[in-house]
Amino acid sequence: QVQLVESGGGLVQPGGSLRLSCAASKIDFSVNSVNWYRQAPGKQRELVARITAGGSTNYADAVKGRFTISRDNAKNTVYLQMNSLRPEDTAVYYCNVPWFSAWGQGTQVTVSS
Repeated sequence: QVQLVESGGGLVQPGGSLRLSCAASKIDFSVNSVNWYRQAPGKQRELVARITAGGSTNYADAVKGRFTISRDNAKNTVYLQMNSLRPEDTAVYYCNVPWFSAWGQGTQVTVSS
């Protein structure tokens, strides 16, 4: 069964860091682009970061310089390192691949003092 599972979220203070993980079943991340999205209550789902099969990365302007997407092919896992977190980063974060239409549960990130 194809499945994507996000983990690593939590409650952090402004300026703190979190590392999100995206693990996949029946999807080979080494030959797929992988995207991280986030969605805050009442807002559209937003593309945050992307890593291609070739290793190229792209980031939303709001997170450039603070977030880093990476991939560990041995573990078939994609990560989102989130530094210098701000309250506006608060959202549920999801990972996905372009061809897969189902969304996982996501992982909640809350940045608050």
